[in-house]
Amino acid sequence: MAIIAHPAPRLGFARSQGFTLIELIVVLVIVVLGFAAIGISMSSGHDTAEIKTAAHDIVSALRFARGEALMNHEATTVDFDLDNNSYTVSHRQRVYEIPKAVSLTVVTAQSELTGQGQGSIRFFPDGSSTGGRVTLERETAKWQIDINWLTGAAELNDTFDDGHK
Repeated sequence: MAIIAHPAPRLGFARSQGFTLIELIVVLVIVVLGFAAIGISMSSGHDTAEIKTAAHDIVSALRFARGEALMNHEATTVDFDLDNNSYTVSHRQRVYEIPKAVSLTVVTAQSELTGQGQGSIRFFPDGSSTGGRVTLERETAKWQIDINWLTGAAELNDTFDDGHK
């Protein structure tokens, strides 16, 4: 007894196992849109991180200046240059840059205004300071640093343009 297998009848052209050009283009468009959405999300996060980092750096500089005044028993200043978006700490040569996209505002004592667009926050040997406020803004992000005149403590607060915390 022999078993004979017959091939299955072919009904027209056999379909290829690959993808059509239209299917590939649709997939590529979806991938590109996905990467664009991720890029936009990451760039807005970068903006927020950039202003937050600048605010934390300024708070560190203010706290450093207060510590220097206490340790060395002499007044120490943090000098802000609004025109160049930068600041320095007295007795140090380094200029600290703030990103140009970040708007910087400084409120300080009248005696600490050193020129057009320039002002200082001064820390005294007893830990007190001239006090003031440093504000950094970029789009809807806003960080505010309050310097207490009595204690010299610098406090960082994040706010938004609509007044919510």
